[in-house]
Amino acid sequence: MVWIIVAIIVILIIAIIAMYNGLVSARIKVDNAWSQIDVQLQRRFDLIPNFVETVKGYASHESETLEKVTGLRTSWANANTVAEKAELDNQLSSALKTIMAVSENYPDLKANQNFSELTEELRNTENKISFSRQFYNDTVTMYNEKLQIFPSNIIANMFNFTARDLFTTDSAEARQNVKVDFGKNA
Repeated sequence: MVWIIVAIIVILIIAIIAMYNGLVSARIKVDNAWSQIDVQLQRRFDLIPNFVETVKGYASHESETLEKVTGLRTSWANANTVAEKAELDNQLSSALKTIMAVSENYPDLKANQNFSELTEELRNTENKISFSRQFYNDTVTMYNEKLQIFPSNIIANMFNFTARDLFTTDSAEARQNVKVDFGKNA
C-alpha cells in the first residue's frame, strides 16, 4: 500500500513538473515570436527615413503624411507594450499605404530606382511582419489556451503565469481602404 501511495506521489510530481515546463516553454515561444515581430517592425522603421527622403522631393505637398510617418518612428522607441506597438504599427501601415497610393500620381517617382528598391524592401518587410504577426498570435493563443485548460491552469495559477495579448487591429482606420485625393496641387 505504501508503494502505491509513493508511486502516485511520484507520478503527480512528474506531471506537475511536466506541466510547469510546458508552460515555461510556451511562454518562451511567445517571447521569441514577439521578438521576431519587433525585429521586422524595427527593420521597417529603419527603412522609413530613406523612403521619406526619396518621396519628399516628388510629393512635397504630402508633408503632413510624411511628418506623421517620422513622428510614428519616434513614438516607436517609447512604446513598451504589445498594444502600444500594435497601434503604432497600424498607424504606420496606414500612412505607408497612403504614400504608396500617392506615388501612383508621380511617374518620375515610380521610375526612380531608389524609390523602387525601397518600395520592394518595404513590401518584403511587410510580408515578413504579416507572417510574424500570425505566428505570434498563434503562439500566444496556444500559450493562453494552456493557461485555461485543466489541469495546467492550476499550475499556471500557482506560479503566476499570466495571459498575453494578441497583436490586433483595434482602429477602424486600419481596417478601411486608403482614400487618396489627387485634387491637391503641388
